[in-house]
Amino acid sequence: MAIETVLMAALNEGLQTLLEYLSAHVLTCLVPAFFIAGAIAALLHKETVLKYFGKDAPKWICYGVAATSGTILAVCSCTILPMFAGIEKKGAGIGPATAFLFSGPAINLLAIVLTARVLGLDLGIARAVAAVLMAVVIGLIMSAIFERSSPKCEAVQKAAAVTTPTGASEDSGELGGMKHKSIVLLALLIGVLLSATSSLQFVLKWTVVAAFVLASAFVLRRYFSEDERSTFFNETWDLAKKIFPLLLIGTFITGVIGYFLPVDLIRSVFGSNGFVACFVASIVGALLYMPTLLEVPIVGTLFGYSAGVMAPGPALALLLSGPSLSLPSMIVITRVIGPKKAGAYICLVVIVSTLVGMLYGAVVGYRIM
Repeated sequence: MAIETVLMAALNEGLQTLLEYLSAHVLTCLVPAFFIAGAIAALLHKETVLKYFGKDAPKWICYGVAATSGTILAVCSCTILPMFAGIEKKGAGIGPATAFLFSGPAINLLAIVLTARVLGLDLGIARAVAAVLMAVVIGLIMSAIFERSSPKCEAVQKAAAVTTPTGASEDSGELGGMKHKSIVLLALLIGVLLSATSSLQFVLKWTVVAAFVLASAFVLRRYFSEDERSTFFNETWDLAKKIFPLLLIGTFITGVIGYFLPVDLIRSVFGSNGFVACFVASIVGALLYMPTLLEVPIVGTLFGYSAGVMAPGPALALLLSGPSLSLPSMIVITRVIGPKKAGAYICLVVIVSTLVGMLYGAVVGYRIM
């Protein structure tokens, strides 16, 4: 096959991957996510974020909230990024922030239920337990490595104690007849995200989405000042223009790489529960972009877990690293928190996923027929 033909086929695969991503995720996932992130960055007090995610917050609170957030957020590794950028910009500690970043897509309740139904109850339970524990472990390690050497959180908390950020609303007070207006708006925007990504019947789903959108617009218009609205939209646009182009580039590159991915060779590697099999599975999961719920057929059908070709260890490793990382998300994470922290986070996800996969494989044994 001529080189030109191969290159054109690879570029076409990248373009198709990008178009599928745009059609499936922009309206229902990313647009609500950017508005949620804008609300976090513009309208919430630093104290509100730091109460749950700050360096000095009780660990059982900040890591408990961060590690279980994915149960209500049906998001993928790319959709979680605007929200992560929002809380990071607000001064959240790197530990709780990265625990939230991992748990958002990794502990998707629907995906875990689907895993249990399609791939087996044992693997579904293992995925749920491991994802929660991994979020905490990764967050604690990131905190131990970086927060002592970084003055950011301490400086932000001192500033938050004496100042109110531009455009932030006083959630503890009352304006226009509504208390905690920013929390109400956030809840409505999350309602838009959850309903837009739900499996409701088409007409019902978009009726619910429209209701949440109208309610959000009403609250924003009725209870927020013009300056607050302006700050909210500016923050939303700022996050969108920084993150969205990187997602497009990364998704296209992922499609091109996927064209050259030797699936048959990789499937032959996944037949054991050893280090190499689990490590390769973690790497493959980290590089591939997996839309929410797609990781189940990828593991079950593409790599042959349901047919007994893939061992349980690498299956779990891929299910842990795949939803939480992708090439597009790595690019954005590096942009948001810098190459050193991003590199540490990515390595931790891959390494811990590998170790958990090996442990699970050793416990349940081989599943090859």
